[in-house]
Amino acid sequence: MQMSDRIGRRMKLQDLHVLLSVVQTGSMVKAAKLLNSAQPAISRSIADLEQALGVRLLDRKRHGVEPTEYGRVLLDCGVAAFDELRQGVKNVEFLADPTAGEIRIGCNTLLAASFVSAVVDRLSRHHPRMVFHLVTDQGERLHRELSERNVELLIVRKYGPIADAKLEFEFLYEDSYVIVADKKNPWVRRRRIALADLVGEPWVLRSSDTTMGAVVMEAFRVSGLDHPRVSVVTNSPEVRMSLLATGRFLTIVPTSTLRSLAKHSNIKVVPVELPIARVPNGIVTLKNRTLSPVARLFIEAAREVAKPLANRK
Repeated sequence: MQMSDRIGRRMKLQDLHVLLSVVQTGSMVKAAKLLNSAQPAISRSIADLEQALGVRLLDRKRHGVEPTEYGRVLLDCGVAAFDELRQGVKNVEFLADPTAGEIRIGCNTLLAASFVSAVVDRLSRHHPRMVFHLVTDQGERLHRELSERNVELLIVRKYGPIADAKLEFEFLYEDSYVIVADKKNPWVRRRRIALADLVGEPWVLRSSDTTMGAVVMEAFRVSGLDHPRVSVVTNSPEVRMSLLATGRFLTIVPTSTLRSLAKHSNIKVVPVELPIARVPNGIVTLKNRTLSPVARLFIEAAREVAKPLANRK
């Protein structure tokens, strides 16, 4: 019998669950409370795992326990194994009742309010009992949520190559960017405007340390202009829209979000051409991860919603 087969027979899912809990809480005492178990039982599970594998999985330190190199490898496998089990249970539930199910989607706030909301609306009309959890954040934090399997997929803008080989990107559509203001702002009534004319105007923009903020600053630099006079720096779309409503401020948004923004405000496009390359939008998933039936339905719906956007020039 091969070593992997022998270990497979001796390793229990419960012991793996105990290991995950011990590392999550940082101590066997806390893990015992979390699992409503006794500490000797927790210690025995860890000992059984270490004996089956023939390596030490935890380092015991004064402040608690930490996984060894072997422990971290097993934890990664454990997270994936339990995730696959959860997905398997979801598949069974979906087969039993195809009209119900849950999905967790990661995206930024603007995409959540525009493209993702359109996909949710389309899918929920056909499957009204489905539940959609939208996890809104930015950049690296969203990718971390996906890597840790806290969300099933991301709907994101792709500003460059994806560095993580474990992730896969599916293109949906490209987005251009426009300068917008409230209809009370005098610039929206002008016909011929150069970007240089707007440098001294009050702007409300994202922080320059965000990808989008850096792209905006680069647009002014490429045009041979100084950075605009940014009066307010915020990553909150709600704050930007609130300030635009005063009729004084300018900001920059993706074209695909204009329809959703116009429903709640008097947003108008300022007729200025921005030297910003069109940015791909798409779906990011973990390679070799089994997607739930609800996630597959969501992806199919996203492709349909994206078709008119992809054909738009």
